Formats: sequence, structure tokens, C-alpha cells
Amino acid sequence: MKHFTYKLMLAVLFFTAMTFQTTTAKQVAKPHIYMFGLAASFNDTIVYFTDVQDVENAWIETRNGFLLGRDMYSFQLRDYLKTQKQMPQRTCIVFYHKNRSKLEKKFLKMKRLYTQSRDKQQHFDVRFLETGEFRFTPVDMSPNEESAQSSSTKE
Repeated sequence: MKHFTYKLMLAVLFFTAMTFQTTTAKQVAKPHIYMFGLAASFNDTIVYFTDVQDVENAWIETRNGFLLGRDMYSFQLRDYLKTQKQMPQRTCIVFYHKNRSKLEKKFLKMKRLYTQSRDKQQHFDVRFLETGEFRFTPVDMSPNEESAQSSSTKE
């Protein structure tokens, strides 16, 4: 019985801590964040890279630094490739950081992954999208008044 009580208290403490963590997370708009995109497909060897771009007013979760709307940014790249390059069904990934030099290191690492191989063979057709050709647009993740009002009436 003592062992069961100990486990129950531990579970209650865990769930209380998880509840506290989710209520303290805030979403803030950063004036500048840097990002680049990568698009590949399992059906061919063409890989697209965007330039490292400065995106204004991107929303970040303060607790863990996650970029809110990551899926929307990757959809922007996917839709561009589908409509402008006739490259449908691309898997698009967005990399971001608040520090440009750290993101550029990640960019070079990913570029090396696709351009250099151990056997000195070219396995991928790497193509670059210049900023003038494709540009990420900010995704507005600001909490709307309607959801803020409904949460205040529940309290």
C-alpha cells in the first residue's frame, strides 16, 4: 500500500508540473529571425535550397524557442515549387535561428551533405533559389481577440 501511495503522489506531482509548464509558455514576435528551406523528393535526385533569409515578425515560443507556424513556412516553399517550378510533392524543411552565423553554419553543413560524398560521386542535383526568386513571408501567429475572450470567460 505504501508503494502505491508513493507512485500516486509522484504521478500527481508530475502532472502538476506539466500543467504549470504549459501555462507559463508565452508566444512572442521576434523582430528578426533567419531561416532557409530545403526541399527534396523520394522520387528524384533534385534538391532545392533557399538562401538564408531575414524574416521579420516571426513568432517564437519563449519556453523552448520553437518557431510557431513552421508548417506554414514549409508550405510556402512547397507551394512555390509546385506552381513555379512544376515540382509537386516535395518534402520541405525549414531551418531557423535567431543568430545568422549559427544558421549559416547549419546551411553549409546541409549543403555539404548533399554536394559532397565519400565516393566523390555527385548523387544529387542541387539547385539554389535566390532571395529574388523565392522569399518567405511572415506568418501571423498573434493570438486573436476571439480566442483570448473565450479563454477569459472560461476562467
